[in-house]
Amino acid sequence: MCKEEVILSRIGPLRIKSNQKQILKLTLTDKALNEVATLTPLALEVSRQLDAYFAGEIRAFSLPFRLEGTPFQLKVWAALQTIPYGQTVTYGEIAKLIDLPKSYRAVGMACKKNPILIIIPCHRVLGKNNQLVGYAAGLKVKEILLDLEKTYS
Repeated sequence: MCKEEVILSRIGPLRIKSNQKQILKLTLTDKALNEVATLTPLALEVSRQLDAYFAGEIRAFSLPFRLEGTPFQLKVWAALQTIPYGQTVTYGEIAKLIDLPKSYRAVGMACKKNPILIIIPCHRVLGKNNQLVGYAAGLKVKEILLDLEKTYS
């Protein structure tokens, strides 16, 4: 059974969709859930690790998640997880990393469909010439995350 919960973060409320054992989706939201409920242990742990990330106390997450997507998307999302904290790469570099050097636009689309914000660090991917482009949660949030990581690197 899937559960949706909302936690607060430095960048705003985040909606967690989970099967209560694994994160299925983590997205920025502008709405809180109407019900006042106790958070599941998984949501509490997500909140704790995100707070530590925003405080510069951790650089990597140890949270269980399950990704569902096309084989191409899964390849891209796996590649995103190899980008070190505080560093950036381009969509073209990810395309080369997955051995499909001409697929940089498709890489961008896979990043846009990344279901697990921050934990799968698509915010670390920049456009050609390291331009700050494209982020499902908005460029302001992308800039905040990149600046945060530069501060604590």
